[in-house]
Amino acid sequence: MTGWDEPLAVTLALAYVVFAIKEKRTAWILAAASAALYLRIFFMVGLFMEASLQLFYIVMAVVGWISWGRDGSTSQLPIRRWPASRHILLLAMVLVCGTSMGLLMSQFTDASLPIPDSITTLAALLATWMVTRKVLENWLWWIGIDLVSVVLFLNRGLDLTAWLFAGYVILAIAGWLSWRRQYQDQIQC
Repeated sequence: MTGWDEPLAVTLALAYVVFAIKEKRTAWILAAASAALYLRIFFMVGLFMEASLQLFYIVMAVVGWISWGRDGSTSQLPIRRWPASRHILLLAMVLVCGTSMGLLMSQFTDASLPIPDSITTLAALLATWMVTRKVLENWLWWIGIDLVSVVLFLNRGLDLTAWLFAGYVILAIAGWLSWRRQYQDQIQC
């Protein structure tokens, strides 16, 4: 399906998550580079919502770079939490809006798997915003998004990307544990 671009995009994406877990600002440069490659890849395989999501990721990489401040500085953005009620409301909105968008896409485009593509895209938009703001629960959102994405990418023949997203599940668990420890340390100071 793809040549050199998918392995490079996977490598950059993995590096992004590892650097994000460690709260390193460099993560955002890696995110932008990976997103630029995936923009092309997803468009080629007909995952139009996933392709458009990559444009958002590039913009959010700039926002994240600015928001996170300098690595190791006292002005670095602290990890924060959102109440469960906010997450429940946001999940309901993502499901309703994603399903509606998917139904529209199925009527007006030749998009592949438009409903799960739309739902995971909207959820990823929200989760990415949470990462830029260092909301602890972003990692829980990513676990769900990544699990659905594995199936989506396998269906489109993007086996390497499916493996990447399976790895993301593990990294998201590690991110959740790491950021939760950091958050606990923050509130005890």
